[in-house]
Amino acid sequence: MSWRNKLVEDPRAMRALAHPARLAILKRLQLEGAATATECAAVAGISPSAGSYHLRMLAKYGFVEDAPARGDGRERVWRAPYRGFTVPEPDEQTPEMVEAKNVLAKVVLDGMAEDVRRYLDSSARESKEWRQAVTLSQMILRVNAEELADIGRRVTEILEPYLTRTRGPEEAPPDARVIQGVIHLYPRPPAKG
Repeated sequence: MSWRNKLVEDPRAMRALAHPARLAILKRLQLEGAATATECAAVAGISPSAGSYHLRMLAKYGFVEDAPARGDGRERVWRAPYRGFTVPEPDEQTPEMVEAKNVLAKVVLDGMAEDVRRYLDSSARESKEWRQAVTLSQMILRVNAEELADIGRRVTEILEPYLTRTRGPEEAPPDARVIQGVIHLYPRPPAKG
């Protein structure tokens, strides 16, 4: 698996990825390694045949690929060749690019919100140590575009050594867990009305 992110510049690939089941399957493969369509389908809450279909769509755009067979080799095994994906901000946006990026971003954000809700629903079962280590915070900043870009770079620089794409399980402490981190730094939209 590459430690890099896959650069996604094709609006068709963005639309193909903009499906909750496909994102769940991709996340499963990126975090836990190779799996069959049946194993991927279980994570996404879909049938194995639907899982196979979504894996083929992900493979069409290079998000997943065949993995070495295991056991007797009868089952097809898939893997994610990249630890994550990045959608760049092009110098010139076409309406097609804007629409595809927005559709993908909204599906990703919906998945993140669902992850936070699932954490909150299960947080009482976490140890005191883990509950106190969690940060759920909203901050309102007053900055210009240059400062905003600098903040984003600095936060990313701080987190880089801990990202799953740069730190595998073998480099992490034995009690390390996969942590979901979300950073949103964007201009506050005008009030409705």
